[in-house]
Amino acid sequence: MKVRYLHTMVRVKDLEKTMQFFQLLGLEETRRIDNEDGRFSLVFMAPPDQPDCPVELTYNWDGDDALPSDSRHFGHLAYRVENIYEMCQLLKDAGVTINRPPRDGHMAFVRSPDNISIELLQEGDHLPPQEPWASMENTGHW
Repeated sequence: MKVRYLHTMVRVKDLEKTMQFFQLLGLEETRRIDNEDGRFSLVFMAPPDQPDCPVELTYNWDGDDALPSDSRHFGHLAYRVENIYEMCQLLKDAGVTINRPPRDGHMAFVRSPDNISIELLQEGDHLPPQEPWASMENTGHW
């Protein structure tokens, strides 16, 4: 029996803000379903060269007081990036907190506006340590 990856679904409170965050990571909207009867939207976003690896953003139009807390047993989404320092700088300049800076030139963690943990991994070999990242402490949790 074959199994094929479809997507990772996350529930979001502010669809536009969350989409802007994922656009900073380089993801694009690949598909959208607006369900009038169910009063929700599903927005699929993926890297341009990987449309078959999307994250599904689920947004309830009337709000979502039942949105799970951070203890929802969700791990993280992971994306490989060409240059981890440049990506972290782009995110930082856009106001995103770098929770686990890329001190090792290889791995960083940030959180989306809905507190979704995002792991960023350097493509290929680790980059040489570089300031300000090398001496930056962790912030919050990731």
